[in-house]
Amino acid sequence: MAYAKALFYFFRLLLLINLLTLSFCDDTAVMSKLLAALSPTPSGWSTSTHPCLWDNVSCQSGKVDTISLASHSISGQLPSDLTQLASLRKLIVQLNSLSGPLPSFANMSNLEELYLDSNEFSSIPQDFLLGLPNLRTFSISDNVKLNPWQIPSYLAESTSLEYFSAINASITGVIPNFFDSFPDLQILRLSYNNLTGSLPGSFRSSEIQILLLNNQQQGLSGTIDVLSSMTQLSQVWLHANAFTGPIPDLSKCVNLLELLLSDNQLTGVVPVSITGLKLKSITLQNNNLQGPMPEFGYDFKLDLGNGFCKDTPGPCDPQVTALLAVAGGLGYPVTLAQSWQGNNACNNWTSISCDAQGNVITVTLRKQGFSGTISPALANLTSLRNLYLNDNNLTGPIPESLTTLPNLQVLEVFNNNLSGLIPVFQPSVNFSHGGNLFLRKNVNPRGGSPSSRQNSGVPRDNPSSSISAGIIIVGLVIVVVIVVVVVLFVSYKCYMKRQHKMKVSVKGTGVSIEIKKQDIVDCGRTFLALEDIAIPIQVLQKATNFFSQENVLGSGGYGVVYLGKLDDGTKVAVKKMKDGATHTKGMNEFQAEIAFLTKVRHSNLVALISYCINDNNRLLVYEYMSQGTLGHHLFEWEKHDFDPLTWKQRVTIALDVARGIEYLHSFAHQSFIHRDIKSSNILLSDDMRAKVADFGLVRKAPNDKSSFETQVAGTFGYIAPEYASTGRATNKVDVYAFGVVLMEIITGKKAVDETLPDETCHLVTWFHKILRKGHNLRNAIDPTLDLDDQTFESISKVAELAAHCTTNKYFRRPNMEHVVNVLGPFAQKWKPLRPEEIEEKYGGLDLHMSLPLAFHDSSIESLSFKEAQLNERRLNQSAQF
Repeated sequence: MAYAKALFYFFRLLLLINLLTLSFCDDTAVMSKLLAALSPTPSGWSTSTHPCLWDNVSCQSGKVDTISLASHSISGQLPSDLTQLASLRKLIVQLNSLSGPLPSFANMSNLEELYLDSNEFSSIPQDFLLGLPNLRTFSISDNVKLNPWQIPSYLAESTSLEYFSAINASITGVIPNFFDSFPDLQILRLSYNNLTGSLPGSFRSSEIQILLLNNQQQGLSGTIDVLSSMTQLSQVWLHANAFTGPIPDLSKCVNLLELLLSDNQLTGVVPVSITGLKLKSITLQNNNLQGPMPEFGYDFKLDLGNGFCKDTPGPCDPQVTALLAVAGGLGYPVTLAQSWQGNNACNNWTSISCDAQGNVITVTLRKQGFSGTISPALANLTSLRNLYLNDNNLTGPIPESLTTLPNLQVLEVFNNNLSGLIPVFQPSVNFSHGGNLFLRKNVNPRGGSPSSRQNSGVPRDNPSSSISAGIIIVGLVIVVVIVVVVVLFVSYKCYMKRQHKMKVSVKGTGVSIEIKKQDIVDCGRTFLALEDIAIPIQVLQKATNFFSQENVLGSGGYGVVYLGKLDDGTKVAVKKMKDGATHTKGMNEFQAEIAFLTKVRHSNLVALISYCINDNNRLLVYEYMSQGTLGHHLFEWEKHDFDPLTWKQRVTIALDVARGIEYLHSFAHQSFIHRDIKSSNILLSDDMRAKVADFGLVRKAPNDKSSFETQVAGTFGYIAPEYASTGRATNKVDVYAFGVVLMEIITGKKAVDETLPDETCHLVTWFHKILRKGHNLRNAIDPTLDLDDQTFESISKVAELAAHCTTNKYFRRPNMEHVVNVLGPFAQKWKPLRPEEIEEKYGGLDLHMSLPLAFHDSSIESLSFKEAQLNERRLNQSAQF
């Protein structure tokens, strides 16, 4: 009896402790506010009982752990106090009629699951998902009333994420490149939004199995090559977008069951490897696919809206197969895909001419802005007489197989970025290859072409062609003597070179590099061309203190930029490309940037001083701009201990940048589009004058076309809307980006700032709204500026110009000549230099001269008086604009 009585009191004590714990629970007040905000009151909820006793609410240690109200037909709003539920792990409120702004869930470190689907929420705060390290599931699909919002970059901190669903949820902007941060993410559902840009490269390192990105309003663009590395994929929906390029090899995606690619702009031949997958569903309709129709062994409608060579599976005509391989080397451009359809290359195919027998005799692909390589498959067009590939952006070698074409008469490949050895063609071939800086001569010690030697028609066992043994011996002795003499001579020259140093100068930049000639000899074999500006790796290692962290000036997707100090004290900026630059694409971009910077020279473009290729190292050496970037002075001036820029400094910087872009568009030997104009790519010198930098994305614009198609590139916030949606670029994409820079100069705000509220985070939208609604422009101007009436009038005019530059209709944007004319009166007055001042200021350098010529002092020193006058006129012309 005594034992039972003791047990009774023990349980009463436990119950009392539990009740005391519940009574002191901090979650009661928050849950009461939630109850008051919902209508009707959820079943089993009452203020007269503790929240831990409510239906669909569970607790751990007296703290609310889970709220599950899915499909309860409730309306109202979620109170902002929810963030005080510190122990909340799951919030499940989908399939209701909840409205109003969503609360912030920032720093709820225990939150694991958040289901908000199928409600009527109106907006999302900036820090919505900030600081949620344990978040595993996030679902906000079918919230059509949400204001436009972007996937926040800080979500990368939620490394436990496994499921992300935001279908039809008003998402805009680009897909962030942070998916290598989620080792457990398997499902990504973002269909029916307004995402733009390309698929992020970090998809390659992700574990995503289900990828749903279909039906974006403007359409995602670029290629879908990243899919080939996502071997764990099982379901891919990319239909109804604007993807371009070929379907990649998906042979490693052995788990793939659904592949929906219809209604895009895909081109090229469907890889045979896809037919070997165990697909249950595939759609390819309404693209620009070419070549043989794939055969899957079951009935799929694939031909609608494509250009397969036949209506049924089977091989194409040999000439068609060869030409499609040519298009493949160029990345299967849409312009060719829309014409190169069917099984007869002589039936109105663009750029193709045939003879009366139906043999392809001419391929004309000049001045198309094509990139990629020259396909060896051209050798399969055995009747080919004329091949025109000049004035493009082609890289890689000229295929040796082209020398086997028996009827070839004309081959033009000049003005590209080709590299490697120059093949030896028959003398009858009119072969033009100038303007390719990385081509090297194919030295033939015996003379004649390889083909003529291989087909000499002299049998090796023909007695009539034998040579006496004595003559052979004499010939061998002569050859040996010559070789010995050459070796001794080369050794002597190398010895002499070791004893001397040479100085490489870039006039106009004030940079002079003194190096041993022997270093150049040792390193020259890897420099491809332009050995007069190549620099040994040892010099750069010493200048940058072996690329130490203390010398880092900045970094980005390209690699790292280091401060270098040469032996004479001259400072330079050394860009060291990432190790990934050693693959073909990276090497092509490296070559292309050198090729561009050696062809253009202007006082408002950062000058290339030198470069180096050594083993896996790819380095570019630029003039050093001591005051950093415009972005540092506009947004981080306090951090870098700068004084705020005055309006006069800002408008002068804007004019400098405008002149640099104007030169690229109109005054260079060829029209170029920069494609990445932004404040961080504008560098400032000691006297706060600006130069445009970072030419890795520059493209040569076709002379005979107003636009050309290319993969969308650039930085979000500066990308013109028509370029993001179509992939077609004009020089107006630079005008748009420059207009964004003008807005940054006026306001001191970034192009995109996720720390600001939704209505102000996107600078262009906010700025246009201010001008359109007649709001007080003074309130938008950077508060660090001293405003008087004259300054405000100047800012107002520049603000109007910025608005014109960023209008959605690209054809309504001004050209850069007009921009320079508008900015000129507001900047410091400029007067042309006298001839004697040109020599003093620029060292006699013609700023429009190509870089290789600038390295030959004799060429500059021997300028005639007429040439000097021409140089002055060019300088004056630049100033007048």
